[in-house]
Amino acid sequence: MVETMPEKNKDLENITWEVKVPIFRNPLILKQLSIAIGLPFGILIIFLIMVTNQIRYLFYSLTLLGLLFLITYLTIMVLYHGKYDVGFVLDKKGIRCYTQKKQAKKNKIINNLAFILGIFFRRPTIAGAGMLAQSRQNTRINWRNVRKVTYRPKQQMILVKGNFAENIAVFCSKNNYEQIKSVINQRTNL
Repeated sequence: MVETMPEKNKDLENITWEVKVPIFRNPLILKQLSIAIGLPFGILIIFLIMVTNQIRYLFYSLTLLGLLFLITYLTIMVLYHGKYDVGFVLDKKGIRCYTQKKQAKKNKIINNLAFILGIFFRRPTIAGAGMLAQSRQNTRINWRNVRKVTYRPKQQMILVKGNFAENIAVFCSKNNYEQIKSVINQRTNL
């Protein structure tokens, strides 16, 4: 992870920092990708194996799926350089997680394109995915809503869970992990 901003604002009440998290090397992101992508495609592959009676059609289908994964990987590497640019603010009210400006612009274009294409081709799941992705560009959990905190010092990461569907992975640097952990401990009393 690469830290790109000073860790403290002039206002000692707020702590602000930005990091670049490697998408294909972070265990949490890889786990989420395997659930979001691996599970449905795994089911699809099992289904194809069960219903395809000719091996060449199965090979053709699996090759197309492999090509789709490769194109997705290359797109992420080209557009995002394989990194997730994220920023955090800890203040009196809670934790705010946001996508950094440059990446947020790219995300907005892609998310709006997904929404428009989903509507145009009458695919509500694609339109919904675009809307949902755009809504998660800037999230906040108030301190009073925090229900569980999990510390992962080896990964410089803190998982904060709030009410239903409220969760933030707080990515820290080696320099600020202990400070952020201390602030979250003080604010949540968990």
